[in-house]
Amino acid sequence: MPALPLILGLSLGCSLSLLMVSWTQGDTEDSCGDELGNGRRFLGGGEGHRDSRDGAGDADFQPRIVPYHKDPNKPHKKVLRTRYIHTELGIRERLLVGVLTSRATLNTLAVAVNRTVAHHFHRTFFFTGLRSPKVPHGMTVVAHGDDRPVWLMYETVRHLHQHYGSEYDWFLLAQDDTYMQADRLSELVGHLSAGQDLYMGRAEEFIGGEEKARYCHGGYGYLLSRSLLARLQPHLDTCRNDILSVRPDEWLGRCIIDYLGMSCVEVHQEMTYRYFELGKNADPEREDSPEFKNAFTVHPVSDPNLMYRLHKRFSHIELEWTYLQIQQLQMQISNLSDLTPEGKAGVTWPIGINPPFKPRTRFEVINWEYFTEEHIYSCVDGSPKCELRGVNRADVNAILEIAVERLNERYQPQLRFRKRRLLNGYRRFDPTRGMEYILDLALEAYTQKGHSQVIAKRVNLLRPLSSVEIIPMPYVTEATRVQVILPVTAQDQDYVGNFLDMYVMNTLDTHDNVLLTFLFIYDPFDAQRVSQTDVFAGVKAMIGEVEKRYGDVKIPWISVKTEVPSQVKLMDIISKKHPVDTLFFLASVWTEVNADFLNRCRMNSISNWQVFFPIHFQEYNPAVLYRDQQPSAASSSAASESLRDGHFDRHVFDEACFYNADYMTARTKMAADILDNEELLESMDVYDIFVRYSGLHVFRAVEPALIQKYVRRTCNPRFSEDIYHRCVLSNLEGLGSRSHLAMALFEQEQANST
Repeated sequence: MPALPLILGLSLGCSLSLLMVSWTQGDTEDSCGDELGNGRRFLGGGEGHRDSRDGAGDADFQPRIVPYHKDPNKPHKKVLRTRYIHTELGIRERLLVGVLTSRATLNTLAVAVNRTVAHHFHRTFFFTGLRSPKVPHGMTVVAHGDDRPVWLMYETVRHLHQHYGSEYDWFLLAQDDTYMQADRLSELVGHLSAGQDLYMGRAEEFIGGEEKARYCHGGYGYLLSRSLLARLQPHLDTCRNDILSVRPDEWLGRCIIDYLGMSCVEVHQEMTYRYFELGKNADPEREDSPEFKNAFTVHPVSDPNLMYRLHKRFSHIELEWTYLQIQQLQMQISNLSDLTPEGKAGVTWPIGINPPFKPRTRFEVINWEYFTEEHIYSCVDGSPKCELRGVNRADVNAILEIAVERLNERYQPQLRFRKRRLLNGYRRFDPTRGMEYILDLALEAYTQKGHSQVIAKRVNLLRPLSSVEIIPMPYVTEATRVQVILPVTAQDQDYVGNFLDMYVMNTLDTHDNVLLTFLFIYDPFDAQRVSQTDVFAGVKAMIGEVEKRYGDVKIPWISVKTEVPSQVKLMDIISKKHPVDTLFFLASVWTEVNADFLNRCRMNSISNWQVFFPIHFQEYNPAVLYRDQQPSAASSSAASESLRDGHFDRHVFDEACFYNADYMTARTKMAADILDNEELLESMDVYDIFVRYSGLHVFRAVEPALIQKYVRRTCNPRFSEDIYHRCVLSNLEGLGSRSHLAMALFEQEQANST
């Protein structure tokens, strides 16, 4: 993942620029006259190059209103609405890309195209005559069964119109030895009118060169409008039989010219299709001409390595243009600020970034974290001081390096700085703008004459938030059956009655798609005398009462004998008795099952993608919370509904939602480690299994629908040190908040003093 850009400012009132450009006040006659964006890449070369058919395209599009008239003589019919509004309004996607490849280059050049630009387009298809034995992962390959070039072109055009002609406005066809600049091509079609016939690309003369008509060269790609594709469809069979050509792009161009009367154009509606012909043994790093920098496509690309080098080069070009745009926008914002009521003082630093968040109350104040080069004074576990490690150390090292780098860029050649040490460091995350830093640096400053002096300098930095990225997730449904697994020990059976009451009320009475299985855990002593005295006899009687009340409900149970009730060992037994597509909810006797949580369990657990470990809300100890005062029923219910008088217990990992197939896959990967260390099962829980061995998204989030009454858990010392330590911390933090504990201590000291 590339490093996010940083913005740095000095405490003396001046600022360095956004990202990597230097901001300076420029004198210009027309500050708004500079060309921002990439519009200059699309401008045509003059009126003489316009297509003669687009004269009518200058008129504005006028929407046609279709009035609704209800016929009183016909019976009323229910109106069926479409699932998505864009279907009803006839809104289509802008661009579909088809790449013509072959069996020989599918696993080389086609893969390079897919890795460099395919994810920037809405949809990309790879068309080939004969499919390779092994299709590359993550590519949509369409095989037509015939590798003749003209036949491949004919089948490709027919396939695009038949399957996607009503879903896209534009179709781009290119060869797999073509590098495409995806963002520029998408921007180009965004400037073109979708309702017109258009055949656009690099115009090429036919063999002989006698006629004025031109076809589009396939090596540089070409655009076909949806309307042109629809008009061409009836003539494809005739073209296939009557037009003889070796080149598929020439065959398509001849078909369009003969039956639609259209020629390939390079300029349309003042938009230019820009391309670049790459020379033999050319080095992309040394190409610096305007034609290369502004190109939409580059051809020919001889091997995948050259494709990746081109992508790297164009990525750098786009980054440089972005920096230039930012610099120009900053200058314009600063110049226009003189016309605002606040004047220059109203411009916030950095220019163009949201101003800092202003809290309305003291409860909204964002705290600053203090850090040095070795320690941070805001720890996850609540400790006042902990060692700086992992991503935190990498973050601090990065901002220190960039701070010195930006200072040198600003003051060289007059001064050159070298970091001695970090005096003080502060950081905070502002959700409206990003991560802010304040650094007090001890710097050694060198002059041009070689003199040096140690100075202290305070700098401000900002790591701004970039564009929000929507992560695609597989489709899930709330109709999935949930299999609740409830492990019960002899010490926990007193809480089973409340669990069953809530389960019956929230699932059986509402006919929710939920099943329940009990897992009775016997220690060796109780297992020996189970025939005489069953410690779980009372629980089994309660289960029988529920089954008697609901005749069609069966609640099975499984008995297990073990000294150490490891979560992994128990799940191994359960997993073998259920199908692989079972959605498990691993619960505890203190869990109160309800419909809201079960739906979130279904939505957040995605087979072969994500598992869900909710953080339940734990109420505080009422003895500490209320002491000698018993709360009224009204106050108790209000407290529970608003999640007051408690905390989200992040030390407990008992509840979990996951699919059986995902658990079995993770356990299979763990099998090799168990052979070397048999005690590993007792030192890990299900959460550890998924984190270490699954490779899936492990979603850990607070769950307000899971509310548990206060209970002091029994911590088993036979478990691993980490699991035992988490259990102890959960008991301690569940006693009460700091204010409740302080008040209890204060009252106790008052009572002792009297």
